[in-house]
Amino acid sequence: MPAVDSAPGDLSNAAGRGRLVDLMRHGDTEGGACFRGSRDDPLTELGWSQLRSATAEDVDAGVGGAPWDAIICSPARRCAGFATELAERLRLPLTCMSELRERHFGDWEGHRAAELPESELAAFWADPIGFSPPGAEEFGGFQGRVLAAWRQILSGAAAHPLVVTHGGVVRVLVGEVLRMPVEALLLLEVPHACRTRIRLPVVGGFPSLVQHGIPPTR
Repeated sequence: MPAVDSAPGDLSNAAGRGRLVDLMRHGDTEGGACFRGSRDDPLTELGWSQLRSATAEDVDAGVGGAPWDAIICSPARRCAGFATELAERLRLPLTCMSELRERHFGDWEGHRAAELPESELAAFWADPIGFSPPGAEEFGGFQGRVLAAWRQILSGAAAHPLVVTHGGVVRVLVGEVLRMPVEALLLLEVPHACRTRIRLPVVGGFPSLVQHGIPPTR
C-alpha cells in the first residue's frame, strides 16, 4: 500500500491504514449543463463511459480485489444506475440514501444560466449561500441533510465505502472536512466522475482529505 494511504502512527481495524471513504460524482447527464438538482435525468453514454473509466482499475481487480466493502448512492438515476451496476459486478452491498440527493433548485430546475433573469443570477453568484432561487431548497437545509448522511456513514460498519453522489454533496463534505467557509464551496471544482478520498481517524482526531480530482492510489 503506498505511503499516501498509511500515515505514520495510524492504527487500523484491518490493514494499518484506518477507515477510508471514497466519494465520486456522477458522469455526464442527458439535458446538458443546467441547474439540475431534483430533476432526474439519466446518464448519457459519455457519462457511463466516464464512470466506468474512473473505476476500471478497481473493477479489473475483481470481486474481493477492489478497495471498497460497500457502495452507497443518491437515489437519482445519474448516480444509482451506475452504483447498481458496480455493486453487482463487485458483489458488494448497495444502499441508497435520500439525504445524498443534490440541492433542489426550484424554478431554476432544468434551465441553463443564460435562460435565467440576470438580476437573480447575479444575486446567486454574489451570495450563493444567502440567496436561494425561487422555490429552491435553502442551502442550510441542504447542508444539514447532507451532513446527517455523513454522520450515518461515519457510524456505519463499512471500513471503506464508495459514495456515488453529486457535485454539491461532494463540496459540502469536503468543505466540512477542511473546515472551509461555506462561501468558498463553489470554488471547489468537482468535474464529472471526479473521485475524492477521505481518511477517518480510528481513535480521536478529525477526518482528513487524502486525494481529490483523480482516481486515488490503490
